[in-house]
Amino acid sequence: MATIEKRTISLPSDQAAFIDAKVDAGDYASASEVVRAGIRALKERDEAIGRWLQHQVAPSFDAMKADPSRGVSVDDAFASVRARHAERTKG
Repeated sequence: MATIEKRTISLPSDQAAFIDAKVDAGDYASASEVVRAGIRALKERDEAIGRWLQHQVAPSFDAMKADPSRGVSVDDAFASVRARHAERTKG
């Protein structure tokens, strides 16, 4: 197990209450476990965003830069979104 380092943090009352509720419900044994779970989730989210940027956004940007004719005007993009929305919301 990694070395444990103590920290003192300040939280808004709603966040402190959320932590207390998770411990009181038995979901976690301590406030520290709740905070560690939150940090793990934040780390996973950041890593997922990094993968998305690297594997989807960057290649799309590079492809558009290499061939700008692939682009769609803002007006055409919004028209397409509006048409799809209208189709999905038909009663």
